[in-house]
Formats: sequence, C-alpha cells, structure tokens
Amino acid sequence: QVRLVESGGGLVQAGGSLKLSCAASGGLVVTYAMGWFRQAPGKEREFVAAINWNGGITYYADSVKGRFTISRDNGKNTVYLQMNSLKPEDTAVYYCARGLKGLRVAIDDYDAWGQGTQVTVSS
Repeated sequence: QVRLVESGGGLVQAGGSLKLSCAASGGLVVTYAMGWFRQAPGKEREFVAAINWNGGITYYADSVKGRFTISRDNGKNTVYLQMNSLKPEDTAVYYCARGLKGLRVAIDDYDAWGQGTQVTVSS
C-alpha cells in the first residue's frame, strides 16, 4: 500500500516562499494524478492544486492561481508544491493525496493521503 510523506512546511513571513515535497513509498504513483489540499484551523479541507500523471496538465484553486506551482518527478516518485507570495490566509496543514480519477477537486476522488505538513505565514 502506498505511503505518502509530506515535508517542507514551516514558518515564513508574508510574501515569502516555501516548497513542499510529497514522497511516495510502498507503491507507485507514476500512473496517478496527484493533488495537494489544505486545512486551516476550524475549516474544512480544501483543494489547492492537482497534476496529471505525466505533469502535462495542472489545475489550481482560484485562491492560489499564479502564486503556487505543482510539479512532479516520477523518477523520484515525488510531487512538489512551490508556494510563492505567501499570505497569512495560506496558513494551514497541507496534505498530498493520490487521485483516483484524474484531475479532481473533491476529497472523495483521492485515496491515499499523507499525514500533512504545517505551513504558517506571519503577517
């Protein structure tokens, strides 16, 4: 069974950047779409970005479009989320997940999930 582990979170000032990584083990993700989600305190988990199996197609939530970039390295079984121009409202736990049906925004369309990595943006 695939295991996903996120890393790269931390504390950053508004306007700064972070790059998150999601490493897969115990199974391949190369033939699957992958997604990033986030959950802020007291809020529901929300879609952030998704990428198709070969990296040729990406999709973003309006709130991060133009600031975040999702990418993948199938040779390393790893997916990335480059986050630039961070805002305090980006503060959340960020999760990566393996997609079941291609590029989707619904949580139910993803199966394996990582444990999350905390991103905190100070103003």
